[in-house]
Amino acid sequence: MALTNSQYASIIKDYEQIRDRRRRLLEARRAQVYRDIPEYLTLEDSISSLSVSAARDILSGDADAPRRLHCALDEIRRKQRGLLASAGLPDSYLEPEYDCPLCQDTGYLAAENGPKQKCSCFRRREISILYAQSNIQDMIARENFSTLSSEYYQGEDLQRFEAAVRLSRDFVKNFKQDYRNILFYGTVGTGKSFLSGCIAKELIDGGLSVIYFSASGFFDTLARYSFDHREKENLLDMQEDIYGCDLLIVDDLGTELTNTFVASQLFSCLNERNLRRRPTIISTNLSLEELRDRYSDRIFSRVTSSFSLCKLTGPDIRICKRAGRFSSGNVRHFPRD
Repeated sequence: MALTNSQYASIIKDYEQIRDRRRRLLEARRAQVYRDIPEYLTLEDSISSLSVSAARDILSGDADAPRRLHCALDEIRRKQRGLLASAGLPDSYLEPEYDCPLCQDTGYLAAENGPKQKCSCFRRREISILYAQSNIQDMIARENFSTLSSEYYQGEDLQRFEAAVRLSRDFVKNFKQDYRNILFYGTVGTGKSFLSGCIAKELIDGGLSVIYFSASGFFDTLARYSFDHREKENLLDMQEDIYGCDLLIVDDLGTELTNTFVASQLFSCLNERNLRRRPTIISTNLSLEELRDRYSDRIFSRVTSSFSLCKLTGPDIRICKRAGRFSSGNVRHFPRD
C-alpha cells in the first residue's frame, strides 16, 4: 500500500479543485474580453457559421472547402490576437493555464502504450502525505543515512554498529523483493531509533508508506480506538493502516505499561502483518531475556523466528555529547536511542 483510499481521494479532489479554479479564471477572462472587446466576440461567433458553411460545401463535393476554411480560421485568429494586443493582453490570455503543464492538472501522464503514469506533481503530493503519516517528519530531517556517524563507537561496539548499518542499507535495497523484519535491541542511546529513521526516510522518499509510533503512543492509540465508543467506528480504518502500511516502526518497546491488552494487541499486529508479508521494525532497550519475560512466549517466539536480531552496544551517545566526549571537530551527528 502506498496511500489509503481516503488519501488517494483527497489528492484527486485537490486536482479537481485546481481545475475548477483554473476554469473559473478562464471563464472570467473570457467574459472580460467579450465585454471590453465586442469585436472579439463577433469574430468568435463567425467561426460557427464558417464551419457550418464549409461542412455544407464539403458534402456537396467542393474539394477546396477545407483549405478555404483553414485560411479563414487563421485570419480570424490573427485578428483576435491583434485585438488582444491592442488591449494590452498576451496572445495566450484566453488559453487554458495549468499549475502543472506536464499533466494539465490531472495528476497523470498519458501513455501511448500501457497504463497512465503518475506525474511528478502527484508524487510530490503523495510523498508529502506519507511523511505526515509516518509521524517522524522532523526526526528524519536530521537523522538519516546522510548524517550517519560511527565516531562514537569503538572495538566490538563499532563492529556491531557497522553490521547494523549494513543490515539497514540492505533492508532498504531489497525491500520490495525480500520480506524481512528487524529487531534493534541493546543498551540505551546506541542508535537504534536513528537507524530506524534512516530506513524510514529512504522508503518514504521512494513513495512507500511508513507509520512510526513510540511503543507508549502505539498502545495508547489502540486503546483509545478500542475503548472509546466515539472512536470505534474508526477502529477498522486504524487497524487497516497499521496492518497494511508498507513499514511499521514501533520504537522503544518496553517503555509502555505492559498488560494483557498490550500483549494481545502486539501479537495481533505482528501476526497480521506477518500474514500480509508487511515488514515491521521494533527497537527496544530490553535484552532478549527481558523481552521473553515481559511478553508472552508466543510473542517472543514470533519475534525471534521472523525478525533479524540486531544488537547495538556502547556508550549512551547523548550523555557523551553532553559530557563533551569524542569532541572531534568533525563530529556533527548524534544517533539517538
